[in-house]
Amino acid sequence: MASATSSGSKTLSVLLFPHFATSHIEPFTELALRLAASRPDAAVEAIVAVTPANVPVVQSFLDRRWHGHSAATVKIVTYPFPTVEGLPKGVENLGKAATQADSMLINLAASSDTLMRPAQEALIRARSPDAIFTDMLFTWSSDIADELGVPCVAFNVVGAFPMLAMRHLLMEDAAIDGDDMVTAPPFPIPPIRVPRTELPDLSISRYIFDKVYSMQAACFGLAVNTFSGLEQQYCDMYLGQGYVQRSYFVGPLSLQLQSSDSDQSATDAGDSQYIDWLDTKPDHSVVYVSFGTCALASEAQLDQIALGLEASGKSFLWVVRGADKWAPPKGWEKRVDDRGIVIRSWAPQTAILAHPAVGAFVTQCGWNSVLEAVAAGVPMLTWPKVYEQFITERLLTDVLGIGERLWPHGAGLRSEDYEKHEVIPADDVARALLTFMHPGGPGEVMRTRVMDLASKSRAAMAEGGSSQNDLHRLVNDLIAARG
Repeated sequence: MASATSSGSKTLSVLLFPHFATSHIEPFTELALRLAASRPDAAVEAIVAVTPANVPVVQSFLDRRWHGHSAATVKIVTYPFPTVEGLPKGVENLGKAATQADSMLINLAASSDTLMRPAQEALIRARSPDAIFTDMLFTWSSDIADELGVPCVAFNVVGAFPMLAMRHLLMEDAAIDGDDMVTAPPFPIPPIRVPRTELPDLSISRYIFDKVYSMQAACFGLAVNTFSGLEQQYCDMYLGQGYVQRSYFVGPLSLQLQSSDSDQSATDAGDSQYIDWLDTKPDHSVVYVSFGTCALASEAQLDQIALGLEASGKSFLWVVRGADKWAPPKGWEKRVDDRGIVIRSWAPQTAILAHPAVGAFVTQCGWNSVLEAVAAGVPMLTWPKVYEQFITERLLTDVLGIGERLWPHGAGLRSEDYEKHEVIPADDVARALLTFMHPGGPGEVMRTRVMDLASKSRAAMAEGGSSQNDLHRLVNDLIAARG
């Protein structure tokens, strides 16, 4: 409930509910920081609601990203994660899921009115906020908000293009042809045609997303972590097609709140070793490889990536997460010792991508990684793994021209189920890197385009920019709705 500040003005209390994945929790926390800093009179109280095992994710993000600056304006509250049969106790984040089955159980729990709603509703009623920000799977949030008479804002941590394309691909009238390809109904160019193996199970997804779209339409508005300079025509579609009542495009949030009186360097975060190492490398000579916090890869595939990096002759930084039992091929570490680093813990990705030595980013096309690469002006080699990443790849390769598929069309089966995804051979990995990073090659051409988008991203987040204006409009609309 709103309270008075020292200046006598009423505080707008907002409660944010991210999904149980680091890739969702961090942008929700970034949004909370942005909301809390949006008014000079400190009139917004932002509260991030997570389950107990996810508190360290929020806190460590606040600590390392902002070094205490503005972090005190964001509060953390908890609610219990339900007991889920078959899911190990304490596994409350997709990044901790050891198997694809565990990931599915977390997602099913998140979308369950029976399992998840009671705890969230109890917290909402106890806190009595002025507004709720909800992740898309928590489809009951708008109903609770209506009962309490407060606005509910849906926040998409994924871009406009992939979410709209998924909406069209999951419609009942999406065409499935003899090649088992799914084609979206009319959609802005280019046409979206995707193998069924690269989509989640259609029957389950249609049921869940039907509720998601209904919730978004019922919400006060939709906020998206993107900017008009990246996805203008797709941003316009939300209101133009009548999918939402109001829309706000507030990204890229990873550029937010850069402090002028404290450096945001990796040294402060204890990761100067990677930046110091990059300082020894020529511009655009290093490939950075990371598949995010959720994607799983087989040990056979990790072996082929290792051998491919070696065969390419390129310097590299490679983040390997969720593969604690994997060991590189015999003798590999010694052979690449002078030109490669394997990172098995958290990596300062924004600082790495911003370094001039980085010439290419091999990415799973997670939206946070895409925005960070765009903001840094780094071209991408795409290797999608799960969820909407196969769709986001098409934005990078077919629409924006700032990325290229690492494995060419028709080379082998790609699947949303990593156990069915064919192993990409080391020779293909090496060939892709050499071709992409060759002087005058695709990477150099794409760098020009992505550098232009980097400038647009900074302009969007600057005072008076489109994303900054949308953020202020969002806060003002919520204050006006409070009355």
